Amino acid sequence: MMNRRKFLYGAAGLGAVGLAATMYQGTGFSEVISGKKLQMPPLLDATQSGRFELQAMAGSTDFTGRGSAPTIGFNQSYLGPTVRVKRGAVSAGISNAINEPVTVHWHGMLIPGEQDGGPHQPIDSGESWSPELTITQPPATIWYHTHIHGRTATQVHAGLAGIMQISDGRDGDRGLPNSYGVDDLTLVLQDRRFDENGQMIYMQNMMDVMHGFTGDTMVINGQVGSVASVPKGIVRLRLLNGSNARIYSLGMSDNREMHLIATDGGYLTAPVVLTQVQLAPGERIEILVDFSSGGDVSLVSGEDPNQGPGGMMGRFQQLRNFFSNSEFTIIPFVVDERIASTHDKIPDALDGRELTMAGAISTTRHLSLDMGMGPGMMMRGMMGGGMSDQMTINGQSFDMNRINIEAKRGAVERWIIRNDTLAHPFHIHGALFQVVKENGQKPRPEHLGWKDTVLVEQETELLVRFDHKASREKPFMYHCHILEHEDAGMMGQFTVS
Repeated sequence: MMNRRKFLYGAAGLGAVGLAATMYQGTGFSEVISGKKLQMPPLLDATQSGRFELQAMAGSTDFTGRGSAPTIGFNQSYLGPTVRVKRGAVSAGISNAINEPVTVHWHGMLIPGEQDGGPHQPIDSGESWSPELTITQPPATIWYHTHIHGRTATQVHAGLAGIMQISDGRDGDRGLPNSYGVDDLTLVLQDRRFDENGQMIYMQNMMDVMHGFTGDTMVINGQVGSVASVPKGIVRLRLLNGSNARIYSLGMSDNREMHLIATDGGYLTAPVVLTQVQLAPGERIEILVDFSSGGDVSLVSGEDPNQGPGGMMGRFQQLRNFFSNSEFTIIPFVVDERIASTHDKIPDALDGRELTMAGAISTTRHLSLDMGMGPGMMMRGMMGGGMSDQMTINGQSFDMNRINIEAKRGAVERWIIRNDTLAHPFHIHGALFQVVKENGQKPRPEHLGWKDTVLVEQETELLVRFDHKASREKPFMYHCHILEHEDAGMMGQFTVS
């Protein structure tokens, strides 16, 4: 575990609500965990009505017990509800009650560009947007968040994001836990910084732009210091990395097995047993954990691996890690035998789609994720200047008026993504892909399913199929999902015709 000065977990709220306060022993210190029971995001189930509404709204949130911070969210003061939908036509009503434009991008949804909610589809203050979403994909845990270019990082940090479940109602037949908030838990992982008055601190100094903004306090589902109650049996955890930049290396504190059942694009063909899984910003996984032994345990993470190569950036990051990063607690779990357990077995097989790409590879594209690391960038950063011309893909910073790639509908393309600085989580809108190689090797186990976001450490090879149209007026994006990098220009756009 980390030194207390390096990462805080719930040191603010000490009141017990339903559970006794718990001390978790580390090396040289104790982490004080509040007794507050973790709450799930409100469930907005649109599977029967085929319609849901979201409103971006301003509010305030007391995260730490030291005072309320100004925040924004969807239908509430911070974050948004879990929206559950099914295949078919779904009507969405989006309104904007804050004083600046927002968008709602359906991250992981396979829909045409005109429904995607990218930066070309802003919703001005006081205005609304009513997309008709055509959902054709299998069950998956996806998410939604604002995507205003230049303001994505700030708005997501303030709270404009939420989870979405695409469901077919058949999880009981699959032998999977599916009681929302009981044995099927949604966990939105974010890291934040707070001052002594409980206000969220969001700065964009040179280091925060170069590395991406990271915090020193874990916030789960918009809550600090809470404890998750679970039944004495098999529990499903749906995990979203909703942080701006932090990469998590997740495992259980007692090293018990985690059974990976789904990635970004939905179910695997069979569970994969892991003791550690990496989760970069924008990625989602679903895991099954067996709590039948009855012992309390925590989900923990190792330090952010994004240290970069040697040289100045590497030294800056090592210095940053000394003060902020080490192994830390994500969320403690307490087994509550009063909660009925309905599952005591991990399924042997699942009905996820096989990783097959029909058709010949039509095109190979090479993309380089570049950060200007020269003296010019350092000097501008130290003087408070802009860095947008230094965050690029293939040497070009994002331009709303430039189409970078024109893809053909139904085509399968090979994309080879490279970088030589930090690792970058790479996201493609409107398509799923197969990870073929990572750094010349077989992909990590958590990258073997269908993906829409993948961490590119040095070189990653993808096979991408384009099945959904996107026009020049409403193109799809591809970008780094470190939100400060995206806002600073590490993004491109493409059409599908």
